[in-house]
Amino acid sequence: MRVAMATRPGHPGRSNEDFVGAVPGAVVLLDGAGIRGSEHLCRHGTAWFAHRLGATLLARLPGSADLSALLAESISEVAALHHDTCDLADPSSPQAAVAVVRAVDDRLDYLVLADVCVVLDAAAPVVVTDPREVSVRAEVLAAHDTLADQISAFRARRNRPGGYWIAKDEPAAAVEAVTGSVPLASLTGVALVSNGVALDDGLLGLIRSRGTGAVLGDGPDDATAAYWDLGYDG
Repeated sequence: MRVAMATRPGHPGRSNEDFVGAVPGAVVLLDGAGIRGSEHLCRHGTAWFAHRLGATLLARLPGSADLSALLAESISEVAALHHDTCDLADPSSPQAAVAVVRAVDDRLDYLVLADVCVVLDAAAPVVVTDPREVSVRAEVLAAHDTLADQISAFRARRNRPGGYWIAKDEPAAAVEAVTGSVPLASLTGVALVSNGVALDDGLLGLIRSRGTGAVLGDGPDDATAAYWDLGYDG
């Protein structure tokens, strides 16, 4: 199994709130969502949450259990670690978007929750996204004039029917993830990227020719990319 990974923080001196890791047969990427000024809600912080949830999920992936079920179990486990010390019910407490790919027998299973992407490197590449967060954000911006109203309305639609879903403290959010499977034989590889990576038609070619670090750019968001070369037998 050969997986190339690269990540960079969006701001020097701040913690990188993305997470990426792999175990034999699976890759996980999380994009932590932190709200500036909400550090009092969770003493651990968004980077801790994303890294702990990512590591917890990775440890559960060997095997063939349903990915949504494994994510739900991982959310519950991490919530139990700090529900006594942190205000997890507040909509601004730490949360994360999640992407997972895993090979089982002759297929590749995938899961995408919130604004991260899986890109299937096939003869006709396929981008797997969860568009609900972007759609809700656009609706909120169109319906409200002030920043305070926009923030309040957006938070009110988090992890709610008709809104968008993200990994936080509610295991039920995992059931809402975008999931599917494709034959392994149809793929050359698979990429996972956080929303700090520009998603365009040249992404896979740039990764193949220059590596995952070449797609990170220099924007203000944390940026992370992983590429699993499914044609590599070493």
